[in-house]
Amino acid sequence: MSLQDTISNDIKAAMLAKEKEKLEALRAVKSALLVAATEKGAQESMSEDAEIKLLQRLVKQRREAADVYISQNRQDLADVEIFQAEIIQQYLPKQMGIEELTAIVKKIIADTGAASAKDMGKVMGMASRQLAGKADNKVVSDLVKQLLGA
Repeated sequence: MSLQDTISNDIKAAMLAKEKEKLEALRAVKSALLVAATEKGAQESMSEDAEIKLLQRLVKQRREAADVYISQNRQDLADVEIFQAEIIQQYLPKQMGIEELTAIVKKIIADTGAASAKDMGKVMGMASRQLAGKADNKVVSDLVKQLLGA
């Protein structure tokens, strides 16, 4: 079952259960998927990687909006954004733990022969491809900086 079908089924379930907040988040995801599918140059169906990137972008947008609302002392609006981010997060692959991530990044550093902060670009390039959808790039970037002593 495609992500779009899963979202549609979950929208129906949320409607029946009268879960207004969840329904709002799911409709936002469906809308983003439809917009991406109908963009100029879009293919007939989205690849799984494209869907994951789209969902990650939606989660990131919600979290950034929540941070802005918190800085403006609007916890009520921040709570809505955080809730929506958590709902969308459920459709993403499980994120790697820090121990597992550290092991993979150390292996990438060894494979690329990186020795200092100057080599961060090489390491991040490989890490981004290898860990796409499995880890947040910001976390990976911070870990690479730490391991390279930057």
